[in-house]
Amino acid sequence: MTKFQSKKEKQKPAVSTASLPDIVFMLLFFFMVVTVMKDADQLVEVRLPDATELKKIKNRTDVQNVYIGKPFKSLASTAGSAPRIQINDKFVEMDEVALILKKGTKEKDLINLRVDKDVTMGMVTDVKTEFRKAERLRVNYMALQREKD
Repeated sequence: MTKFQSKKEKQKPAVSTASLPDIVFMLLFFFMVVTVMKDADQLVEVRLPDATELKKIKNRTDVQNVYIGKPFKSLASTAGSAPRIQINDKFVEMDEVALILKKGTKEKDLINLRVDKDVTMGMVTDVKTEFRKAERLRVNYMALQREKD
């Protein structure tokens, strides 16, 4: 009878947590490398116009964002309610646009123009003239995709 033993319930071995810190730090480093930090806070309201023919920007690292729109209501007491130009984290005047773009961007950088749909075309034309003075001729206009009629 020694050949046959009674079947006792075997206990499962405990899960080893020795490699858990390695996995956590590997994920942490992955997200630190992959994450792109936001470079500027938006100070103006921008409701993008609709468009039917749009293209996606392929390389977003060489892009300089320029916003044109009315300041948020929380900033209206200091910035006013008229449409303003924002480059990086500050408002700029029309005559400062060329100077800031000339010293703050590389020649090959793409200017990403985000304009509120209520801003007059005259202001957009003036800003584009300042882009030409700064020799920044690669301009992209942001818009929302609209269904074709």
